[in-house]
Amino acid sequence: MNTILASLNAKYIHTNLAIRYLKAAASDYDIELAEYTINDPVLNIVGDLYANKPDVIGFSCYIWNIEETIQVIRMLKKICPEVKIVLGGPEVTYDVYDWLKRLQKDIDFIVIGEGESTFKELLDYFSGKIDFKQVHGAACLIDEKMHLIPQPQKTDLKTLSSPFRFPEDRTDLKKRITYIETSRGCPFQCQFCLSSIEVGVRYFDREAVKDDIRYLMQHGARVFKFVDRTFNISRSYAMEMFEFLIDEHRPGTVFQFEITGDIMRPEVIQYLNDNAPAGLFRFEIGVQSTNDHTNELVKRRQNFDKLKRTVTMVKEGGKIDQHLDLIAGLPEENYESFKQTFNDVYELGPEELQLGFLKMLRGTGLRINAADHQYVFMDHAPYEILGNNQLSFDEILRIKQVEDVLEKYWNDHRLDETIAYLTSDVFDTPFDFYQDFGTYWDEKGWSRIGHQLEDLFRRLYQFIEENKPESLSYVSYLMKKDYLKKHRFKPRKAWWNKEEKRISGVYDFLLSNPEIAGEAFALLNLNQKELHKHTVLEEGLKLIDGESVTIYLLAYYDPKTGESTIFEFSKDQVKSLTV
Repeated sequence: MNTILASLNAKYIHTNLAIRYLKAAASDYDIELAEYTINDPVLNIVGDLYANKPDVIGFSCYIWNIEETIQVIRMLKKICPEVKIVLGGPEVTYDVYDWLKRLQKDIDFIVIGEGESTFKELLDYFSGKIDFKQVHGAACLIDEKMHLIPQPQKTDLKTLSSPFRFPEDRTDLKKRITYIETSRGCPFQCQFCLSSIEVGVRYFDREAVKDDIRYLMQHGARVFKFVDRTFNISRSYAMEMFEFLIDEHRPGTVFQFEITGDIMRPEVIQYLNDNAPAGLFRFEIGVQSTNDHTNELVKRRQNFDKLKRTVTMVKEGGKIDQHLDLIAGLPEENYESFKQTFNDVYELGPEELQLGFLKMLRGTGLRINAADHQYVFMDHAPYEILGNNQLSFDEILRIKQVEDVLEKYWNDHRLDETIAYLTSDVFDTPFDFYQDFGTYWDEKGWSRIGHQLEDLFRRLYQFIEENKPESLSYVSYLMKKDYLKKHRFKPRKAWWNKEEKRISGVYDFLLSNPEIAGEAFALLNLNQKELHKHTVLEEGLKLIDGESVTIYLLAYYDPKTGESTIFEFSKDQVKSLTV
């Protein structure tokens, strides 16, 4: 029996952990893994699967791939109707009867919930080893009625075989994100999240998890993402794993965790600040909203003061990047309230701030009770909201404008100094900057066309020039500085109009007076050829004690490392020494 477990991932670098657990659990059978992306042409996917002459194909289904997966299975059933199609995953685990009715001509079974034992039993049934009534957790239609024998109990995670030891995976470990699961379930009841449906937290065997991580690192895995819903729910467990990863990691390895910020103990953070190598860990913290009433309505317990303490301590330690999440569209959070949420969280200065929009996931309490808040949402995945009793579709579109420029200008970290100044000194609040700029961006039609790096600078400059001209001189200086220091090698072109003749004499002056740019620059001991080859010199107006001072920005690009260093000296210094 030729069996394939398939998944359409969001990106090539992603890997599907679920189908690997199924393969490991059904090790008696010869199962091939087939991973694609949602951007691959459907005909290409179907052709590839068809070429393997499968008897059974199982698809792992999520909100990001379900529509594309349906296209694939419908085409497959047309060309090889005898193939048994099995669906599983969080997207089809809920509203099962609706899925069976919708896809009754295209699929044979839906695996509900955890699929390790169910998929193995299905293969045993297909092989004639057991009767159909011995298959637990698989739903199908019989005479227009749903047939399902529930699973007797939750899986004992300590008994599951490792999903990481397949030889065919080794060659791609360096190129992809490796997903690790050390627990299942969540202690919280957030009504917008599927994890709230399962009560309690179950753990895998700790030593087995550690052995898997050692194995993966040994074979080249570098980027690990833990998919535990709340990695730090157990302080002792989190500490044990942090200590293990610090002791056992290899250079260049990164581990990302989803943590709950307000329950993170200060002593744990202090331990990480004292002992973790910089860049080894990355935290993802779901804030979602700072509106207490909103959090109560979705049964989300959150102490924002303690969360701020955690984020601040981690940031001060300088070792761990933080990714903070917001959700627009939660109950009773209107536009102004979300603006406050955004500003509260932005003030914490996370390395990345993700602004997402509420998705009414099948099976969640918020979807079941959608009428309570007059939710309107998409009929198909990803079920994103279009409005509710507090937030109009027009306001959602406005917040999407904020999201667009936030991704381009903060999360990409192209203009850190410039954006910090604009959000703190030029606009009333960070949200006001992103909203005004996002609206301007959209009105110019830039959201419908591509952009290069220089375009990001030119467009921001144009926005400031038209809307905050009194700040343009200093903003221009900051933008030049950001542009020069973010390059690893000397840029071939600039976004501004360079005036080489006006500053050419300064280069000659630097050769004879290198100390004017500081001791560190003088120690470089550059000759004329090196100076022109490895540096960029620009002029700008810097605010010093409220006064505009003409400054020379000198960017030096180390030819060995590609790292840039910015030196500054004033025009007045040059004049005084010249005289």
